[in-house]
Parts: sequence; structure tokens; C-alpha cells
Amino acid sequence: MDDPFDSSVNLEETHLKEGYDEGYSDGLVAGKEEGKQVGLKVGFEVGEELGFYSGCIHIWTSAIQIDPTCFSSRAKMAITQMQDLIHKYPLMDPEDLQVQEIMDSLRLKFKMLCSSLHVKLHYNGYPAEANDTQF
Repeated sequence: MDDPFDSSVNLEETHLKEGYDEGYSDGLVAGKEEGKQVGLKVGFEVGEELGFYSGCIHIWTSAIQIDPTCFSSRAKMAITQMQDLIHKYPLMDPEDLQVQEIMDSLRLKFKMLCSSLHVKLHYNGYPAEANDTQF
């Protein structure tokens, strides 16, 4: 004869398993949505920073076209190297292992170039909204 409490023990295990399975599937859905939002935010920030550097390079190369003697050969070489790094950045493959290495190289080159040009430029990121500002 079966134990009368056996069904109670199985009931608890059944509810535990159902709860776990339901929580797991809900977590997958929520995790995908959160991952999508984080990916969009980070992708926007990276694109914005690359755009800032690209804009600076565009201005500097335009200045060189107008007056080829306006920058030293060392500065011109750094501008070209920054341009190459931007073109090498894998926009369509964010999981590429070189992504962080290229961004670090770009940031370093930019700082060195600004220093050699005696220019005080720095990338601050997208300005915070008015309600996010702390006083």
C-alpha cells in the first residue's frame, strides 16, 4: 500500500519544478530584453565616440589640405594612424576581440595628438539630461 503522505511530498516537488521552469523561461525573456537595451546603449555610446574622433580627424585633414605645413610630420602621421584605427574598427562585429584594443589605441592617440597640437579637446560623452544633473 502507498504512503498517504507520498502524494504531498510529490506535490511539493512538482510545484517546485513548475515554479523553477516558469521562472527560468520568464528570466530568459526578461534577460533578452535587458540585453537588447544594454546593447543599444553601449552601441550608441561607442558610435558617438567614434564619430567624435572621426569629426576631429576630418577637421584636421581639411586643415592639412588647405595648408599642408600647418602640422608637423609627426602630427600628420598620428592623424593618419587615428584614421586607420577608425577604419579598422569592426562596426558590424562587436564581439571581435580587437574592439577594446582599438578603442584604447584611439583614445591614447587622440590624447597624444591633442597634446602635440596644444589643443584642449576631450571626449565627454553625450551630455546628461537636465533632470539627471546633480547640484
